[in-house]
Amino acid sequence: MDAICAGLKPDDAINIQFTSGTTGRPKGATLSHRSILNNAISTARAMRLSPQDALCIPVPLYHCFGMVLGNLAAVAYGAKMVFPGEGFDPLATLQAIEAEGCTAVHGVPTMFAAMLDHPQFDSFDLRSLRTGIMAGSLCPAPLMRRVMQDMHCRDITICYGMTETSPVSFQTAPDDPVALRAETVGRVQPHVECKVVDDAGQTLPVGQPGQLLTRGYLVMKGYWNDPAFTAEAIRDGWMHTGDIATIDADGFARITGRAGDMLIRGGENIYPVEIEDLLLGHPDIAQAQVFGLPDARLGEDVAAWIILRPGASLTAEALRDWCRDRIARFKIPRHVRFVTDMPLTATGKPQKFKMRDAMCKDLGIASPT
Repeated sequence: MDAICAGLKPDDAINIQFTSGTTGRPKGATLSHRSILNNAISTARAMRLSPQDALCIPVPLYHCFGMVLGNLAAVAYGAKMVFPGEGFDPLATLQAIEAEGCTAVHGVPTMFAAMLDHPQFDSFDLRSLRTGIMAGSLCPAPLMRRVMQDMHCRDITICYGMTETSPVSFQTAPDDPVALRAETVGRVQPHVECKVVDDAGQTLPVGQPGQLLTRGYLVMKGYWNDPAFTAEAIRDGWMHTGDIATIDADGFARITGRAGDMLIRGGENIYPVEIEDLLLGHPDIAQAQVFGLPDARLGEDVAAWIILRPGASLTAEALRDWCRDRIARFKIPRHVRFVTDMPLTATGKPQKFKMRDAMCKDLGIASPT
């Protein structure tokens, strides 16, 4: 071990993480010792982990979530690690939390939704929970509040980042106001720079939406054997995230969606996350994904895939009626599909391009992908 350590440098590549492929071909983000270890320390410190904590890790260890925010974060602060199984199962995760007295739990939004909506959820005592991380895809505010209240996870944190940034660049803190912890991704991590820019690359004023850029120790060394994609993603040290964000005067960031997710309906810019948050406020809806479909007259129109809660019944027209007094009419989904599951990556992220392709096929329209 000493001989191996003596031959290593902090900036050496230690891990190649393939991006999850939510929008296209996965690419190998090459990460260094320095980037993943320091990111683990920063995120664990934000959760206030200690040797008295037990962290439930149902997320994959081959992904940054499990590897960095899970086992490395636990090792950095001496917390116990609990692995419910080889793959995520909501019942096994709930059983592990109760049996091991876990004080923290990690998961992507779909995992937390699956636990909360499990038929046996109310039979488990989860009062040991205190903190953890919800991340991996946009975290709906209604779901965050349910995790705080129903799972007793009062200090749960939201993280934002990407595989290419090792992964976390923003995180909420346990003592942030509840509204900001539920509706933002927190403030920038220590030793990290972020800015929001317009299409010309100019830094935008506080509160204006644009693409989020990240710079610092956490940025990957590059895409493995792919200099062209690397040069496109990293310019002057800034990682171009492809995510649309705003940062307020207090430094709290809100992610409004992927640049590629935004749809334009009759000249109106629509960000799916706003509609998804609204739909999740409906008492019969467990999960919702919103995306654009090609439209000959409007350019694009709004589509939604929806998973209902167990025993619930809802029609597309009833849903549109419910939306009419709550959101601008041009944002109401025209195309609605009720499903029992959604296409996900191996790490639980929704693959909207597959949903779009499936609906285009069913409707007989040409898919943009």
